[in-house]
Amino acid sequence: MSVIANTNFEERYIALRKRENRIYPDEEVFQLPDIAKQNPYYKEWRMRKQSMQRLIRWLEKKNKPMKILEIGCGNGWLCNRLSEIKNSDITGLDINSTELEQATRVFKNNLNVKFVLGEIDSQVFANEKFDIILFAASLQYFQSLQDILFSVLEHLNDGGEIHIVDTHFYKKEELTEARKRSIDYFTAIGFPDMADRYFHHYVQELEGYNSKILYQPSSGLSKFFRNNNPFPWICVKRN
Repeated sequence: MSVIANTNFEERYIALRKRENRIYPDEEVFQLPDIAKQNPYYKEWRMRKQSMQRLIRWLEKKNKPMKILEIGCGNGWLCNRLSEIKNSDITGLDINSTELEQATRVFKNNLNVKFVLGEIDSQVFANEKFDIILFAASLQYFQSLQDILFSVLEHLNDGGEIHIVDTHFYKKEELTEARKRSIDYFTAIGFPDMADRYFHHYVQELEGYNSKILYQPSSGLSKFFRNNNPFPWICVKRN
């Protein structure tokens, strides 16, 4: 299991993010998920803030010390926010050294957070275990959902939880059209090769796992509250 074993992945990924205007200066990263309304991704960040707030409320209710790992933490903004949870110990993991260097620089004064370069299935953590392992808008870079969940469950304490947020999950019959949209998008912006590094997972892949959907975007309740967040919030526990 890996996030695309390719030596030029980071170079292409960063170039793509720059083309999309998703590389932010340090002062903006420090403020995330709050961002100026003029930003073209303002609505997206508003949804991410909503997901973050739901997750933090869930974790705070546990009212106990927690070791939390975010896989694919990028520039570290969410790790920084999660560190506000009382008695939390936060680790951000990513294979992207460029964004990790920014995370380390921006949040250097946050003593509850550390950032690690590497992959979960390497020897980076050896036998280390966590209470909460989080994927926030990062699962799509893992080709096999089964492989990554297998690796992650090995690093989960008894009673621990995997949380997946800000990530599309499709119905199996929707996959062909979703893949086509991704190919068209990456081709249009000049990065057709990135379509081979972006994966689409479907809800049936969670069968056999101790999983629960904590937020369903199509639910009547979410519509009642005018909640337009399109992403489910999924929790997977150790069996």
